Amino acid sequence: MRFKHVGASWKYPAILLCGIGISNFGAWVYFIALNLIVLDLTKSPLAVAGLYMVKPVAVLLTNVWAGSVIDRMNKRNLMVTLDLFRAAFIALLAFTSSIWVIYSLVLVINMAEAMFGTTSRTYITKLLTIEQRKRFNSLRSLIDSGAFLIGPALAGLLFLIGTPVVAIYINALALVFSGVITLFMPDLEKDDSYRLTDQRLSWNIVKRDWGIVLNYSRKSAYVMLIYFLFSCMVVMETAMDSQEAAFAKAVLFLSDSDYGFLVSIAGAGIIAGAIINALFVNKMRTSYMIGLGSVFVSLGYMIYALSPSFSIAAMGFFVIAFSLAFANTGFQTFYQNNIPVDIMGRVGSIFGLLEALLVIMATVIVGVSAHFISIRFVVVSGSMVMVALSLLLCVLSMWPLKSRYYSSEAGMMEEKV
Repeated sequence: MRFKHVGASWKYPAILLCGIGISNFGAWVYFIALNLIVLDLTKSPLAVAGLYMVKPVAVLLTNVWAGSVIDRMNKRNLMVTLDLFRAAFIALLAFTSSIWVIYSLVLVINMAEAMFGTTSRTYITKLLTIEQRKRFNSLRSLIDSGAFLIGPALAGLLFLIGTPVVAIYINALALVFSGVITLFMPDLEKDDSYRLTDQRLSWNIVKRDWGIVLNYSRKSAYVMLIYFLFSCMVVMETAMDSQEAAFAKAVLFLSDSDYGFLVSIAGAGIIAGAIINALFVNKMRTSYMIGLGSVFVSLGYMIYALSPSFSIAAMGFFVIAFSLAFANTGFQTFYQNNIPVDIMGRVGSIFGLLEALLVIMATVIVGVSAHFISIRFVVVSGSMVMVALSLLLCVLSMWPLKSRYYSSEAGMMEEKV
């Protein structure tokens, strides 16, 4: 399938960034409100912790088949549908007081969110010219950082003048608004004839699509190795973050206020990194952003793991947060430039499924090890694994023989399915 870019104009990317920003701010409000609602209903921290397990379970239930749907449907229309679908189910949360109904609704919402993430990534790749992608990714990182900082503050303000239920409604409205904004985006696939309506989704189609992804992975071993190593970094970050509060309290002996200040320093690092990344992104090589960005993220974790005091831990937090913007922007650009857009939905879904499995396994292993051995040992060991992964990723991404994968569409064109 070939597609035409709307042009190098920033009109539509700007509209899309606006929609993403509104959705992200609403998501933070919803996330905090939902935690408070569940805690108020059950008085159980364990029930709140259960919400964190719903997302990977939703990915496991969705990504087996979602890629087959995404690659065969109109991406813009699917994004609008998923936005409105999530808005409706989020609004339903306000009408129930049963914890099991809440879990069920959240599971469905997260399944739709998993599909939306992969769909939007494919649509964005089609919309942007190769010259626009790195800049767009850096601006998106800046918006995500702003949502991370301002979203919780906005939620707190809403709780002062209303209730968590009001915040839930506001997020539903934000998703409706995001869906309406998406309707103003160009329909990049209106002339395509290959649609899911042409074939009923079946196990045979899903099985064949898995075979296509596996075949592509064999042909494009370098691209998928970079993808896998970066995913492993994300897995380790998630597993390590699950012990963050316990490490700060039990090992560093920080008070609640000290820990809150530590998180604020991370927020400052995120926004500082995102701003500098957005300002200088076109002067930085994608390979350096992936490789060196990942190395500094892992070094930040190592500084934090070995910190003897609050000040050293704060430095580690800042380094982690600052470096994430560069690593994520570099990886997203690499992904967009090298994965064929025809199968991007299937590749993203299947490898997202693998990542979700690894997140569950790593989080369980880290949690059990922290309980039976020691938190310090687990955090230091996990940081060492991250350093090893990032060094390998750095060497491979900055390998001169593979420079074509970071400068043009050559990698994608040569290894097209």
